[in-house]
Amino acid sequence: MSEHSARPVAGHVPVLRLGDVLLVTLQGDLHDGMASQLQQDLAETIAASRVTGVVIDISGVEIVDSFLGRVLAETAAQTELLAARTVVAGMRPAVAITLVELGLTFPELRTALTTEAALELLAQPIVARRPGGEGRP
Repeated sequence: MSEHSARPVAGHVPVLRLGDVLLVTLQGDLHDGMASQLQQDLAETIAASRVTGVVIDISGVEIVDSFLGRVLAETAAQTELLAARTVVAGMRPAVAITLVELGLTFPELRTALTTEAALELLAQPIVARRPGGEGRP
């Protein structure tokens, strides 16, 4: 996949490459088949292109249920195993409230208010985590 290219395919979520980052924009509902295909597409693209980050923009998602919450967490974990960091961007306040009410807080999931903020977060160096606390010297 070349820089600034997208993969629009019917029934698939488009994945856009911006330099070393993949941008995924979710719109509307994400059903089981699309979620599985998205995870597979991301894994294959990360492995083939060696990108270092993934931004998942959920600003177009009105409702998040436990399924979508689980998909986001699994996708972030999967990309982490492939040496890429994931940031979820554009979460609406109602979506954040719903996730907390469902008991889905995902402490390992990085978030940003906007896609631009997510890209800035991915541009920052990785801070090693130590047991018992984050980023202590």
